Amino acid sequence: MAAALTRMLRGSLRVPSDKSLSHRAVLFSALADGTSHLSNVLPSDDVKSSLAAVADLGASVEMSEGDYGLDCVIEGWGDAPDRSKLHDLDCGNSGTTTRLLMGLLAGLGIEARLHGDASLSSRPMGRVIEPLQLMGASIEAEEGHLPAFIHPARNLHGIEYRTKVASAQVKSAILLAGLAAKGKTIVEEPAKSRDHTERLLPAFGVPVERTGLEASLEGPARLHAHDLSIPGDPSSAAFPAVAAALVPSSDVLLQDVALNPTRSGAFAVMQRMGVDISFENEHAEGAESIGTIRVRYTPELAGVEVTGEELPSLIDEVPVLAVLAAHARGETVFCQAGELRVKESDRFVAIIDGLAAFGIHAWEDGDDLHIGGEGQGAFERSPREISLPTYHDHRMAMTWSIAELVAGNTVELDDRACVSVSWPSFYEDMKSLRVE
Repeated sequence: MAAALTRMLRGSLRVPSDKSLSHRAVLFSALADGTSHLSNVLPSDDVKSSLAAVADLGASVEMSEGDYGLDCVIEGWGDAPDRSKLHDLDCGNSGTTTRLLMGLLAGLGIEARLHGDASLSSRPMGRVIEPLQLMGASIEAEEGHLPAFIHPARNLHGIEYRTKVASAQVKSAILLAGLAAKGKTIVEEPAKSRDHTERLLPAFGVPVERTGLEASLEGPARLHAHDLSIPGDPSSAAFPAVAAALVPSSDVLLQDVALNPTRSGAFAVMQRMGVDISFENEHAEGAESIGTIRVRYTPELAGVEVTGEELPSLIDEVPVLAVLAAHARGETVFCQAGELRVKESDRFVAIIDGLAAFGIHAWEDGDDLHIGGEGQGAFERSPREISLPTYHDHRMAMTWSIAELVAGNTVELDDRACVSVSWPSFYEDMKSLRVE
């Protein structure tokens, strides 16, 4: 993918379906009474881990190719998953599958072993296990890492818990355990994180009360089947959006993207930097806001400060926003961004080292990530051939592919295929926008 041959990016693209919603729709459908019909489920490796897990646990799963992903018919496992065996659940690279399953299975009276690949096994699970154990769950995990063993628990009870970090996965795990617990479960966060669980549970028949930074539900509670169509993923949409902003003469439409306020922080930051970005055909589908995003080439960008309160709404987009920040005038700071260190890779270090290969100074100050913006053409003085590790992290592979497109360099990546975790057709879809 060489930008030297790319005159512009033009056209319309329907980005992959939202990964967070796909996971939750699959897991909630399996837990529900009745049969749910899900359309446009993301066919990525991560979501397939959730589909395989619920099938192993006893849900009936039928899949077929849909317009924008998988169409799934899922019949829930009824009163309980299969309790006759140890469920050995391979979560692959998916932190969402792992953490939400921990909460979902905590009170269902089964024996399960959750494990994953080397990257997932290095990620912290103690932040989920601790509150679940306070609720009465029986979970073992050496030093808070996978593999984790879930044992039948007695008398799961609701708690009031304040999370140490704003994490939708931690919050969701606690609320899902609350479905099987006696009494009220209350989760308070230090800042607002993604709220798909709070929006989606009521559609499956379980009321969720939301007040400020608190979310709560009353247990025990049963879910009922629900039909749902999954919109485009805003985290994925940020990648072609940044490319369109940086490649001259570009004008790109990104169709049917979820515009949930807890997920659209990257686009708000792009607006503050001066990107020519607009939102069209905004409407509601179920509990989510959806619309079309239009992004056009923007020659003048300004560095900005991204606050710690904003980070949860754009944490997965920080790598590609760092590429945008390199082309802004002045410094951009991502404040309190330490969570980057415990993603699929240490993205904090990966961003700094990767930008250095393009001649851009980026540095850390505690948990603050600083990008020294050089304005448009920032990558033009970089070597014509660059070799970078991906750390088998889909977001880093996508980020350096966008950087390659913008710079016109050849960037050798050790694992381009890891984009399959969230966007299996990423390279083909980006190529479809190129006008030579």
